[in-house]
Amino acid sequence: MTVNLFVCSLIFSCFVLLFILFLLKKQKITIKYSLVWFCVFFFLTICLLIPGLLDFLTKQLGFQTPSNMVFSLLIASLIIITIALTVIVSTQDKKIRLLIQEISILKKEANKK
Repeated sequence: MTVNLFVCSLIFSCFVLLFILFLLKKQKITIKYSLVWFCVFFFLTICLLIPGLLDFLTKQLGFQTPSNMVFSLLIASLIIITIALTVIVSTQDKKIRLLIQEISILKKEANKK
């Protein structure tokens, strides 16, 4: 890995981690959801800081180049995050629908009295 690529990757990883911390501070994201992003970028940072780890993992997992492995892992993590968020949205949709029904029943009972 060239020095320029190493520095750019490290700066990008730090920037994303700082951005996630900023979102946490502004309460735009909860800790529960930010942990997934922290794990992904923590793994990326570890691979950057330990020389040869990326090459070792590439050979062990059967990829031809480290860039292919990184792209594959990032795509896989994005798919997992998307599925997790879809489950969360579906659950919240059910809860909102139930709340609306309960509020409608309470309003109807309140209007009768």
